[in-house]
Parts: sequence; structure tokens; C-alpha cells
Amino acid sequence: MPALITDIVPNSIAEELELSKGDTILSIDGKIMQDLIDYKFLTSSEFLTLEIKKTDGSIEEIELEKDYEEDLGIIFESAVFDKVKPCLNNCIFCFVAQQPKGLRDTLYVKDDDYRLSYLQGTYITTTNLTENDKKRIKKMHLGPFYISVHTTNPDLRVKMLKNPKAAQIMDNLNWFAKNDIPFHVQIVLCPGYNDGDELKRTLEDLSGIGDNLLSVAIVPVGVTQFRTKKLKTVDKQIAQETLEIAAKYKKVCCSDEFFLLAEREIPPKSYYGCFSQLDDGVGSLRTLIDDFDNIKLPNSIKNNLCITFACSVAAQKAFDYIASKLNKINRLTVNVIPVKSTYWGKNITVAGLITSDDLVNSLKGNKSDYVIIPSIMLKPYTNLFLDGNSLDYVINKTKQKFFVTKNNYSVSEAVELIKKVGKVAN
Repeated sequence: MPALITDIVPNSIAEELELSKGDTILSIDGKIMQDLIDYKFLTSSEFLTLEIKKTDGSIEEIELEKDYEEDLGIIFESAVFDKVKPCLNNCIFCFVAQQPKGLRDTLYVKDDDYRLSYLQGTYITTTNLTENDKKRIKKMHLGPFYISVHTTNPDLRVKMLKNPKAAQIMDNLNWFAKNDIPFHVQIVLCPGYNDGDELKRTLEDLSGIGDNLLSVAIVPVGVTQFRTKKLKTVDKQIAQETLEIAAKYKKVCCSDEFFLLAEREIPPKSYYGCFSQLDDGVGSLRTLIDDFDNIKLPNSIKNNLCITFACSVAAQKAFDYIASKLNKINRLTVNVIPVKSTYWGKNITVAGLITSDDLVNSLKGNKSDYVIIPSIMLKPYTNLFLDGNSLDYVINKTKQKFFVTKNNYSVSEAVELIKKVGKVAN
């Protein structure tokens, strides 16, 4: 895969060099790049020689001088320029294996690439980590990484990942720690496998690793209706037990779903530390609520306005709280509609897996001036939902206006919309 340019930042060095979408960087200072890591390293110096293949097939060599570590302003098609390292496991809980046919091609890709973990925060299992990979990580002192551990019991991990190399997890974690490479850990809790006493063993093993282990996130297994083999989901009792076990260890946090399933209050921000695994649902509701509480709200607006928050089932409790406060604003009406997943099944309750038709069905009979949805419902940099339909499709079906918030952990954009459309009274 070449280093294909998909966009150029306005007023950047790349724009001055007249680079354009569709051009390809063949080398920098004579070196061919594997990925964005190489690109950032090679472009950090003050003097560069770029070898560019233009869209018409011609080859150009460009010499340039810039400030040290000044960005060129190039956006690439992918963070990896060669082949993505594939996942070699067959995990019992693999979400990719629980999907139907007919979705976007990218949803069926199973990657296990340490480079994407470093660059984008994706999770790796380390089962395909080679000695050359380790040498590069150590030489460039990359990190932090995000590692799916699930269990430190070698035999159980082999059983859960269906890969004999899964047994080497503690050796790999200790290698990271020994070489001062920081990392975060994820545990997908599968009742009957790695919960209870097995979870205690895992957390006990992890507690002895040291400071390079930055955080441990425990999340419940997600089971869709397309799954062919039965797998037990986390219920109230298991959620309560897991919270009690996790509370005995430092750096360990359970995702918001455990608190909802256990019917407990979302803990204060002190519980989450640095919110290191926010995108894994660990602290997202607390972040949303705390952010809202810091927003100064108007007492009244001039124009009558009705808005609807279309949120995930998991986020309903937070949005009900937010709506109760917003509804105190004179002439403003705020509704909350949790979007239930008929596509994936009732066990899937997160916003990132909401499909267009489930959104449409949930909004039947709803009448408001704006429906507000988070950007996580859409494919990045597009207006496409998981099932391939566009936001325009939803607009046409519902006959309503939509407002997409860019920040998934804040409602400040929605409040600004209220102020603008409602015309805040003086």
C-alpha cells in the first residue's frame, strides 16, 4: 500500500509545494516508509528530499527546508502504508464474527497491528508480535499501546483466543515493562470464562507488573443476535460481583455498562483517573455529565424550540439528567429517545453500532425542530451509518432536521444550537 495522499491542509507546506489529493510519497530522503510512524520520524528534520509520484504518473523530487518538527500538512489514506498486520486469533467473543453479510467491507477486517495501537488506540493481543516488531518498538521507544489481555491464565487465554501463542501474554507484558514501554490493558469479561476467580487471578498478576501498566479497563462482552454459538452476557449479579472485585485493585476501572447493569450510580471523576480508555466506554457518561454541569445555561430563549436527543440505550440515564436541566429553560422543550437495536439485538446498547433504520424506527411519531445525534453514529469523515445508509436517507424517512455533534463526550454544541436558534433573551 503506497503513502497515498487523500487531502492537503490549507496554508500548509504541502499546499505551497503544490502537492494534491491522489499524489503518492514514494520515499523521504531515499527511505521507503512502512507507516505513519516512519513518516513522522523522517519529516521531523529541517532538511528533506521528497520523492513524489504525481497523479499523471510523473515522478518529482522536491528538496525543502522547514522548521524542526514542523508538520507538512499531508493527510494520508491510511496510517499504515504497507500491509496491515491481520488478527490470527479466533476469539470466542469476536464481534467481527457476529456480523451479518452486506455491511461495509472495512467492518470485516480483523487487524492486530501494534502500529495502529500506537497511532490510533486500537487494541492488540500481541499474539502476532514478532522479534523484529519488538526491536522496532524498543529502538523508537513507541507507546503507549492498548493490549487486549482478557486473562493471564495461559491455558484459558489459549481457549478464549484459540491461538497457542496466546499463552505468552505475561511474557509479552513483562517485556513491555522491562523495556520501559507504557501500555493500557483491556479485559472483555465473558461470564463462565474469565470472571470471578479467574478475574481475581488476572488482576493479581497485572498488579505486579509495575508503573508501565497505565490502566486496566474491564468491559462486558457484546453479543449480537447473529451469533451462532451461545455466549452468556453480563447480568446484574455478575456486574455487581465484577465491580466488587475490581474495586480492590489500583488502576482498574469498569466500563459504564457495569454500573448500569448493577443499578448503581455512575462514580465520580476521581474513580476514572486520567480517563485513559474513554473510547472503550470507561467514564464516558461521567465525562458527559460533568461537562454539561460546567456549561452556563440561559434562563430563557425568545423563540419556542423543541429538540430531541437520539442517544444509545446505555447513555439514556445521562441524557435524561441533561434534559431535566435543559427543560427548566423557558420556551425550550427537550426530549430523549433511546435508540433500541433491533438490528443487532437487545444486548447491543452503544451509539457506535446504531443503524439508520433503527434510528428511523425510534423516531416514529417524534416531532421536534432538531434531532441531535453524536458523530460516533457515523463513519468518520462521512455521513454514513453502519449499515451503509446516509444521514440524508434518515432525514428523508423522518422529515426532520438533524444536528450532529462532533464531540461525543459533550453537549456544549447542542447548547450553542439552542442559544443560536432560540435566540437567548437578554
